[in-house]
Amino acid sequence: MNPLTVRDLLAVLFRQRRLLLITFAGIWLAALLCGLIAPSYQSQMKVLVQKGRVDPVVSPAPTQSPQFERQEVTEEELNSEVELLRDEEILGSVAQSAGLASEGGWWSRWRKEDEAVRLARAVRRLSQRLQVEPVRKTRLIAVRYASADPAQSAKVLQCLATAYLERHLLLRRPSGEYEFFEQQMAEARRGLEIAELQLMDFAHEEGVVSAPLQRDLALQKLSEAEANDQQARLAIAETRQRILMLESKLRSLPEKITSQVRTSDNPQLLEKMKSRLLELTLKRTELLTKFEPTYRLVREVDEQIAETKATIATEDLRPVQEQTTEPDPNHEWAKAELVKAQVELSALEGRVKTSSMLLARSRIMADRLGNHAITQEDLLRNVKAAEEKYLLYANKREEARIGDALDQRGILNVMIAEQPTVPALPVRSAWTYGLVGLAMAGTVSTGLAFAADYLNPAFRTPEEVVMYLGAPVLASLPRRSA
Repeated sequence: MNPLTVRDLLAVLFRQRRLLLITFAGIWLAALLCGLIAPSYQSQMKVLVQKGRVDPVVSPAPTQSPQFERQEVTEEELNSEVELLRDEEILGSVAQSAGLASEGGWWSRWRKEDEAVRLARAVRRLSQRLQVEPVRKTRLIAVRYASADPAQSAKVLQCLATAYLERHLLLRRPSGEYEFFEQQMAEARRGLEIAELQLMDFAHEEGVVSAPLQRDLALQKLSEAEANDQQARLAIAETRQRILMLESKLRSLPEKITSQVRTSDNPQLLEKMKSRLLELTLKRTELLTKFEPTYRLVREVDEQIAETKATIATEDLRPVQEQTTEPDPNHEWAKAELVKAQVELSALEGRVKTSSMLLARSRIMADRLGNHAITQEDLLRNVKAAEEKYLLYANKREEARIGDALDQRGILNVMIAEQPTVPALPVRSAWTYGLVGLAMAGTVSTGLAFAADYLNPAFRTPEEVVMYLGAPVLASLPRRSA
């Protein structure tokens, strides 16, 4: 088998020159007419994805303070925004707003299709013509739409931007958030008022201001009273022991002691005794003048004289002693200390009795205040919990109000960086269509020529006869030119 040469290829094109020329001309003219009659006008807009707004999470927990750090937009977030721009519900809204559903053509009017079918066809055409792709190494998303009408291309993108932002608002923040937190805040306010009234009623009825503080003070006073009672009882025991010791000491100490002893004669007594002795002597002498010495009266006088002399002699032998006594200071001290200790014992016993009563009242008061403290702390916890709940819902309501205000101002994490405009020039000029049609016409016509030549069963060269029949060719006549 001989290899193909350029002559063989040109021979094929020469044999199929009529088909080649007709196909080439038809395709080239069709492409040129398409560029001249129905040019494509493409409008473009760009969407910027950013993280300038941080919406708080709708949860019953307090909102954490946002961290002001630069956060890059991830590829997943860009792809999510791209898919949101291609959402069929958004495209359906755009088709209705831009009037694409009413442009079904004569085919739709002839088939009398209903509005849902025309809208579905419009959405499919819109999704086929719409180009949404993220710009490489940026946070931008390029959106393009091409149609034969330049004004319609810009209008479609404007409707898409409006529908996209509205859908973004619905997806980013649920509706009715402000009203929900307003209702919850009103309920929390009522709960707070009820808890405060319960606390005030309890304090008024029980006569306590701060039960925990009063309980602590009562416990402190109770501790002091117990310490005083113990000290008083110890003092009583010590005083009683002291009284016993003082009584024992008093029994061993004399009440008085001799401080001075003075010895002297008794001159008055001796003078009286001597005077009596003289009288008795004179009386005896007088009696002797009348009576005998043995006479009874004389003997009595003699006895009295003898007694008087004996008394005088005794007085001479035993002088008069004068002793001066005074109270013993040790005895007086012990007696005074005993009296003092007895008085102190009485006072201490009275003090213990009073402290026992005070201690009992303090225990009762401490127990009562302890119970009140538990109840009041429970009420205070309820008030604090209700206040925290109220403040939480108030903050959530304010966050919702701020979010609604931001939504009304259109402050979102996405924005239209480049607004769509009406294109003045088509995407490709007529010369571009002509060049594209020329390349397409040459490719298609050449392919058809080779296909038609390959499918033709006639023998055109002696080599084909040899290849097909396997017999040698003795002679061949050249084809006569027309």
